[in-house]
Amino acid sequence: MGDIKQMYRTVMDDNFPEEMTITFGDQKLVYRKRSWKLPDGSGELVEKGLRYGENPGQEAAIYELVNGNLTLGGCTFIKPGSGLVSAIDEEQMLQAGKHPGKTNMTDVDNGLNILKYLMGKPTAVILKHNNPCGVAQDDDLTTAYHRANRSDRIAAFGGALVVNRAMDKACAELVNENYLEVVAAPAFEEGVVELLKQRQNLRIVVMPKIDELAKYATNRFVEFKSLIDGGLILQQSPLNAITTAADFQTATAEFKGETFTCERDPSPGELEDMLFGWSVEQGVTSNSVIYVKDGCTAGIGTGEQDRVGVAEIAVFKAYTKYADILCHDRYSIPLKELELQVENGDGDPAQLGEIREETKTMRGGLQGATMISDAFFPFRDGVEVGLSQGVTAVCQPGGSNRDHEVIEAVNEAGASMVFTGQRCFKH
Repeated sequence: MGDIKQMYRTVMDDNFPEEMTITFGDQKLVYRKRSWKLPDGSGELVEKGLRYGENPGQEAAIYELVNGNLTLGGCTFIKPGSGLVSAIDEEQMLQAGKHPGKTNMTDVDNGLNILKYLMGKPTAVILKHNNPCGVAQDDDLTTAYHRANRSDRIAAFGGALVVNRAMDKACAELVNENYLEVVAAPAFEEGVVELLKQRQNLRIVVMPKIDELAKYATNRFVEFKSLIDGGLILQQSPLNAITTAADFQTATAEFKGETFTCERDPSPGELEDMLFGWSVEQGVTSNSVIYVKDGCTAGIGTGEQDRVGVAEIAVFKAYTKYADILCHDRYSIPLKELELQVENGDGDPAQLGEIREETKTMRGGLQGATMISDAFFPFRDGVEVGLSQGVTAVCQPGGSNRDHEVIEAVNEAGASMVFTGQRCFKH
C-alpha cells in the first residue's frame, strides 16, 4: 500500500521540449513550456513542470503561447500575452501544495471558461474532474461560495474553486471547512492567504486577469484532439450566442401546417436562471442536463448517452444532495453515514425517514427550478422528467422534428420555455 500511495506524491520528470512550434501553412505559433521553481518536501527549491498527467505514470507538460498571431478564415485567435492558466508563474502560485498536476490546471481552466460569462455578479465555481459540481452567484462572494458548496457538498470535497471577486476572510473561513485541491481568485484580501495556508496541501493561485475575463467570452482559440493513431482533429472553440435575455428565441414550431408556441412567457426570475444556467452549461461535459434555481445549480447531469437518462440522473443527484445537506445541517454527519448507522442498528430510523420524506416533499429542491439542456429534446419524454419534478422553466436549443410535442408538454405543465438556437456540446 505504501508504494501505491507514493505514486500520487511523485512529481514526474517530463521529456517534452522546452519550446514547441506549430506551423499553420505559412503562419507559425511558438509555445514555451511552463515550469515552476517550487520548494520540495525538504524546502529546497526545485524546478518542475506539471506533477503528472491525468494519472500517475503519465508525463505531461503545459505550454504558453509566446509568439505568433494565428488568423484562419478571417478569424483571429487568442494572441500572445493573453495567458491565464498557462501563464501562472511562481509569483502567482502563492502556495503550490502538493505541486500542480494536469487535472488541477484543467479544472481551473474550465472554471474560467464558465466565469467568463458570469462576471456581472460575485460567482463561485467548484469543479471536479473538469466538470462543475456546484456553481452559484449572489450579492457577495461568501454567500455565492456557501451556496455553490451546499449544492453538492460531497462532490466538492477535493475539488477546485475558482471565483471572480477578491476573496475575503469570511469566504476563506468557509473554504477552510472543506478540503479543496485548488483555490484561484483575482485577489486575496489582507490575511486571507495566511488563513488558507493552514491547509498545507492546498494550491493557492492569484490570477489578476480574472478581472478581465469578460473579454475572453468573444475570443476564439484552437482546440486540439489527439487520436490513437497519432492524428489530430482541430476545431475553433465555440462562442456563446446568448449574452442577454433578448438573445433567447420564442419556443415555436410548425407541424403539419399548425403553429405550436409556448403559451407562457418566462418571468424575470426565470430568465435570470436561464441566462445563468446556459452559461454554466458551456462548461459541462455532454450529453448534459442541469437544473438551476435562484442563481445556483441544483442538479448537474453530465456525459450520458441519452437525454432522458441524463435528465433522470440530474434529478437523482438533486434529491441525493438535498437530503445530504438536510442531514448535515441537523445532525452534523453525511447522509451516507446516517444510512450506515441505521443499517447497523446504531442510528435512528425516524431521523432518516424524516429526511427522506422532506426531500420527497420538496422534490429535492427542484420545484420552481429551471431545466437547461445542451441539445434539443428529440422526444417529449426528456423534458417531462423535469416537469414532473415541478420545473417551471426550460431552456434548450430547439430544432427537433418533434419540437411541437415538447412545446405541448411544457404548455400542459403551465411552464415556460425558450430556444437558444444553438447547441453547446462539450466533449
